[in-house]
Amino acid sequence: MPENKSFLQQVSQDIEHLSTGGKGAILGFILGLLLIIFGLLKTLFVLILTLIGYIVGLRLFTRYGSVRDFLDKIFPPGFFR
Repeated sequence: MPENKSFLQQVSQDIEHLSTGGKGAILGFILGLLLIIFGLLKTLFVLILTLIGYIVGLRLFTRYGSVRDFLDKIFPPGFFR
């Protein structure tokens, strides 16, 4: 492994080169570990929050200034300026 690459960069490159079956096996392994460690309800809770975070991130961070616009809707205008 080259010295200039971090561990996470190397792992992400290795995952990119896997087949879809290999990626599915890794996902199934991680899901199985979560179920064993946390149980069904806590794992579902983590997965639901992950999905919500993904959707919020997708909608809010796709264009510049959208987070500020969103915060202006929640808080008084100019609160974060």
